[in-house]
Amino acid sequence: MYYTTHHNSPLGLLMLASDGENIVGAWLEGQKYFAATLGDQAVQKEDLPVFAQAENWLKRYFDGAKPAIAELPLAPRGGEFRAEVWKILCEIGYGECTTYGSIAKTLADRTGKGAAAQAVGGAVGHNPISIIIPCHRVVGANGNLTGYAGGIDAKIKLLRHEGVDMSRLFVPTAGTAL
Repeated sequence: MYYTTHHNSPLGLLMLASDGENIVGAWLEGQKYFAATLGDQAVQKEDLPVFAQAENWLKRYFDGAKPAIAELPLAPRGGEFRAEVWKILCEIGYGECTTYGSIAKTLADRTGKGAAAQAVGGAVGHNPISIIIPCHRVVGANGNLTGYAGGIDAKIKLLRHEGVDMSRLFVPTAGTAL
């Protein structure tokens, strides 16, 4: 069984999901793959202690603090490959960006298995715990702000909020991977 609640953020409404003890999802309303890992097993329940923890974390984050991801019990649902990519995402510091290719290289170094940047992109895009697991900190090799399930505008707002130097980053033109 999964439980959900909603949280107002500067980016709009977020839906948080829990298995009762861990956060299993955090999605911006209307984002790609919204609540995809929940199926139809979720009921609204706002009074879980883990939701209070997550809401406190998000409030501090949006107030300009840099709360540690490890403060929250997270249990994103996904296969082994995605889980490894999500672990790497958690290592990207505030105000920093990395590339899909760099994550693929790190993954290969750790596991001894090769991975294409496109496969990493798929795992990053399916991250079920937006903002907290910072998939917004991943950009294309040339500075292209490609791909963010919550939308490019939200990605830009999050990166600016974290103080990322945006001078080398750009929004892709029509016809490129958004």
